[in-house]
Parts: sequence; structure tokens; C-alpha cells
Amino acid sequence: MAARGAPLPCGLRGPLTGPVAVWHLLTPEFAPQGGGVADYTRLVAQGLAEAGDEVHVWCPPAERENTAGVVVHQTLGAIGPADLRRVGRELDAFAPPRHLLVQWVPHGFGWRAMNLPLCIWLWWRARVRGDLVDVMVHEPYLAFREHRWRHAAVALVHRLMTIVLLHAARRVWIAIPAWETRWRPYALGRQVPFAWLPVPSSLPKCPPCGAAAAEVRARYADRGRPLVGHFGTYGPAVAALLMQLVPAILDSRLQPAILLVGAGSEEFRRQLAAMRPDLGMRAHAAGRLPLADVAAHLAACDLLVQPYPDGISTRRTSAMAGLALGRPMVTTRGPLTEPLWHESGAVVLTDGEDPVRFVAHVEGLLDHEVERQRLGARARTLYAERFDLRHTIAALSAGDVP
Repeated sequence: MAARGAPLPCGLRGPLTGPVAVWHLLTPEFAPQGGGVADYTRLVAQGLAEAGDEVHVWCPPAERENTAGVVVHQTLGAIGPADLRRVGRELDAFAPPRHLLVQWVPHGFGWRAMNLPLCIWLWWRARVRGDLVDVMVHEPYLAFREHRWRHAAVALVHRLMTIVLLHAARRVWIAIPAWETRWRPYALGRQVPFAWLPVPSSLPKCPPCGAAAAEVRARYADRGRPLVGHFGTYGPAVAALLMQLVPAILDSRLQPAILLVGAGSEEFRRQLAAMRPDLGMRAHAAGRLPLADVAAHLAACDLLVQPYPDGISTRRTSAMAGLALGRPMVTTRGPLTEPLWHESGAVVLTDGEDPVRFVAHVEGLLDHEVERQRLGARARTLYAERFDLRHTIAALSAGDVP
């Protein structure tokens, strides 16, 4: 088991240095579907294939996209019992033991976020068919909330699902260390190894050319105006934080423009313009873009603002995108924030409940180009040393090869 608080070490296994592993990645979504799990699974599948392994992805039907060296089986259907029996028969055509890597988000597998039959099927695959089941936990389960009875019922079923999964799993990978604390009690004494596997950026590996970023900048930041960016999906919790911060940033002394990138950005801008029509000319929304265009848009920004209600953590692919591109970033600390964010000095951390201090940090960075460059260099170094996809592939490949 990896030491708590440190990702597993790097060291790629090349295609000729050992036996070829056969991977079966079970996921509720796969690129080109939108979603962080879809992008993550594509990256991992492609990385394992490039390392010389045989890779199969099992997912529901969706638009097809060829991923080099990866066989995609769109046979999960609605992920009901009949679908699982069909997938089981297809898996049985492979030599045992089959190595299943489950991309776990409890709300992602249909059945109104309560697909207990899937968990029982995975337990059966492990205990009866002898498959090796590993689980990558992107999200653990819903929290209980007072006076929301249906929500509480779903949260209870999620915990039952967790118990079954932990009795099926050979190993559990976690996107952030906090998930081990939440999941381990449901092992009910069973000794299951947990290991931290931070989520890498889903953007293209190489930064975009200067010309692409310069073109984006010229489009959104006229007359040399500073350009502040945000990348995300604009869910309710993050959008509420942004609705406090963005007007204050636009009202600040340097009068920057702001570029909102990602699905949901256009609706957020419409709400902002309705609340503050005077800011509309400096608030821009690019919407959902191809990943290469996302990279160009983020690279065009002087800095990024990435507030999170539970704090920045290594499961936040939007933050990883900024790190990988070497963008200076102002973000928030919270209960899920790992110590490395403070220790590395690669981002500016502030409290989410203090918008005045957040905006002051933005102003300070916009005033000091040298500090922005220093912060960007630290961000790029931190990403390369801790979060690059090669670390993910090395950690997975270091396990037992079936």
C-alpha cells in the first residue's frame, strides 16, 4: 500500500520489459462523451496501450471515437442484469483471470444512482469467476442531509454498494486521500489495499503554439487589457462562488476581462449579464470546446481563478489543466485540500469565504508579471513531478500482471 499523502513513484514499463497485461476498463462514460470520467478513462486506456498492454474498454453505447490501441466494447447498455450477463459472457471469452478496472462514480451507472446489481455482479465476477477487480474511486457516495428523504435513501444505498464493492475489490485506487477515510470503514474489517492515484490533466500533452493563444487573447482582451480565465462545468456550488468573485474581479482597479471556458459557461455569463449588464462587454464565454482549443484558451490568460467549495484537490481536472499549462492560479483551500498545495507554492491559496482577499490576490498577480511567471513555472514543475499521466500508468503497471 502506498504511504498516505504521497502518490506512487514513476517508472514506465515499456512493451518489451515484461509480460503484456490485459486490461478491462469498466466505465459509465467514454470519450467523446463529455465528462471528466470519460476523458480520464480515455487517457488511461491510451496510456496503458502505449505502454504495450492490451486494453479493452466496456461502456454504454455512445458516439464512437477511435483511440489508438484500445478496443471499445459499447455493450453495457442500460447496465441492467441482462446487460451485465451479456458483458459477462463476452468477458468469459478472455483467458482468466480477467483484470477489471472499474471507474467508480456511484451516480454514473444509471438506476437512479442506485445500481446495486452492478456491485453484486462485480462481487460475483471476483468470487465466482476469479476476476481481479480493482476500483478507481472518483467520487465515494452521497452525504446524508437532513429533511431530504429521497436523498437519504440514495445515500444509504450508496453505502451498501460500497460494502459490496469492497468485498469484490482486490485493490482500491483513490483520486484523493480523503476517499480512503470515507471508504475504509465499509470494508468491515477486510484488509483491502488503498493507493492514491491523482487525476492528470485531460488536455493535450504539449502546450498550444503561441500563435493559437495569441489569437484567442486578441479576440477577448482588447487594448492590452489583462485576461483572467476560469475553466469548469459551472455546477451550482462553483457557480455560486464565481457569482461573488467575477463581478468583484471585473470591478477591480485594472479592469480585466474574464474568459469563461467549459460547458455551462454561456449560461453563467447570461446570468451574470442579467445581474450586472455593465460588465457584459468584459465577460466572455467560450462554451464547450475541443480539448486542444481549451488549452489554447487557458494559455491565453494571464492567470486562472479556480474556486472550489470543498477546496482544491487532486481530483480537480480543471485545476490540473492549469498546472499542466503552467498557468498561475488563484484557488481556494478547504477540507479536501491536500498539504502538497501549500507546500509546493505552485498556486495561491485563499479561503473561499473571503472574496475580498481572493480578489486582492488576483489584483496583486496582475500587477506583477515576474511573480506570475514564477508561479507558472512552479505549477508546471509540480504537475510534471506528481501528476503527469506517466505516473498514473507507472502506478497501474506496478501492480500484479495477470
